[in-house]
Amino acid sequence: MHLCCTRRTCLISTNMAIRGVDGWRDMKSLAVQVITGRWFVVFASFLIMAAAGATYMFGLYSSDIKTTLGYDQTTLNLLSFFKDLGTNVGVISGLINELAPPWVVLAIGAVLNFFGYFMIWLSVTQRIAKPKVWQMCLYICIGANSQTFANTGSLVTCIKNFPERNGVVLGILKGYLGLSGAIITQLYSAIYYDDTRALILLIAWLPAAISFASLRTVRYMKPVRQHNELNVFYRFLYISLGLAGFLLFMITIQKRVNFTQSEFGVSAAIVLFLLLLPLSVVSIEEYKVWQSKRLALVDPTPVKIVTDEGEKVMKPIEATNGCKNSVSSKWWENVFSPPERGEDYTILQALFSLDMLILFICSICGIGGTLTAIDNLGQIGKSLRYPKKSISTFVSLVSIWNYLGRVFAGFVSEHYLQKYKFPRPLMLTLTMLLSCVGHLLIAFDVPNGLYAASVIIGFCFGAQWPLLFAIISELFGHKYYATLYNFGSAASPLGLYVLNVVMTGHLYDKEAKKQLAALGLERKEGQELNCIGIHCFKLSFIIITAATFFGVIVSLILVARTRTFYKGDIYKRYRDAATVTDQAEMARVEKDDKHVMPTQK
Repeated sequence: MHLCCTRRTCLISTNMAIRGVDGWRDMKSLAVQVITGRWFVVFASFLIMAAAGATYMFGLYSSDIKTTLGYDQTTLNLLSFFKDLGTNVGVISGLINELAPPWVVLAIGAVLNFFGYFMIWLSVTQRIAKPKVWQMCLYICIGANSQTFANTGSLVTCIKNFPERNGVVLGILKGYLGLSGAIITQLYSAIYYDDTRALILLIAWLPAAISFASLRTVRYMKPVRQHNELNVFYRFLYISLGLAGFLLFMITIQKRVNFTQSEFGVSAAIVLFLLLLPLSVVSIEEYKVWQSKRLALVDPTPVKIVTDEGEKVMKPIEATNGCKNSVSSKWWENVFSPPERGEDYTILQALFSLDMLILFICSICGIGGTLTAIDNLGQIGKSLRYPKKSISTFVSLVSIWNYLGRVFAGFVSEHYLQKYKFPRPLMLTLTMLLSCVGHLLIAFDVPNGLYAASVIIGFCFGAQWPLLFAIISELFGHKYYATLYNFGSAASPLGLYVLNVVMTGHLYDKEAKKQLAALGLERKEGQELNCIGIHCFKLSFIIITAATFFGVIVSLILVARTRTFYKGDIYKRYRDAATVTDQAEMARVEKDDKHVMPTQK
């Protein structure tokens, strides 16, 4: 075998001479590469996630709903339940995503978001007649359900575009979702100052506008292997850490100093700059891709071997996922005969598996408990006599540590999984165990303990999501991930309903009525029902701690069941598929080059 070096050198020189350098065309070509590249999909998803966390801000505007509409705590918690029901029951968005491209999912989500929260704003500002309780429940459920469409349309797309980076993709995207509460708070303070009713209007139009702007951008692309892929995600992580650090700094300063609206405007401008900064990383990476494509057209030798017998072209092998039955079978077939862990399960195979049942129980106990704490932060702070400014601090702390929990769970669990084969289910177990500490701090009203509880609960709440979704993708495959991803989050509203509405709201109202009776008063119809003191939430959070610890015990069963699976190479099939794609791309470049060469002789 020998290379025809003289012919190769001549071809390169001829190609370079003919193509030359066209500044305007090159700039246009590069701009198209940036906007249509894989990394720009990730950037657009960052923006969608950064505006999609309105449900985490319920503690800021729930008092307006309670006061204006005259609700008691049980009714407010019922609204909270329907909010979280809408947030976590995304089966419809998942099924739509199986049948339609991501832009359809994002468009539907944008419409739902605007309608739901706009109707709540009209109700709270009394621009329409006072709605019935079931109508408010419907509005908030619709508005919150839009988050599942935003999550599915962007997050699932990125998971499929980067199949070997489950943990880091989930961690960084869910991290931006966790930061969204603090981000929107800064923006709303700059635009509307301290009008919390206007906050509802902001979360009606802002996420919808960003989703509509991203319709042409977020889409599926063939996964390719890039040697520095993980490093790029770490650059995104560092930028997001800078954003989180700035937000935490501003939260601390704003707690001590009363900001004017113009000062909030400066803060919001810096937040916007940090939100757009990942675009620089995107541009650099897509420039490298653009340059490599130009080089591939000029120098075809990486894909061509010239021998004495003639030219031989590398032919891509046929892709396989390692399980023929999973490719050909339908979602309703072979329900009780699933493939090996890590292969593509059908929807029913996954739902009827013991692994998914365990994850459901963990979600009910772990996420249901932390959600109950987050949704009641405003009332907890009020009952324990924290100042109003501190209550908004709790909400922001939850948002910041929610973010840190998500990126920690995504990046750290990925690192330990790759280096030490540390199973992700065990990381989930440890996270749930830590959340028990936060619940106990609330139950026993440790001095200034609500600050620490906000940090712990925010961190644990955030960490559980990427761990849960990464485990689902690893155990059940990517083929029906859009649907299974949303089924995985559907269990938490059940835990929230039992722990928040049925138990916490009931015990709070019971204690509040007892306090009114002790004062010789009776509650009038439509009067807000308030409870003050440690006993308002003490018993509730002792029960929540017990439920969460039960979830810890159950999760250890999954750890034992999947121990062997996580000791193996769980990403091998995706690397093989990416190699096939690389070979196909190389063959395509060679074919294009053959068409170019005859005109250059």
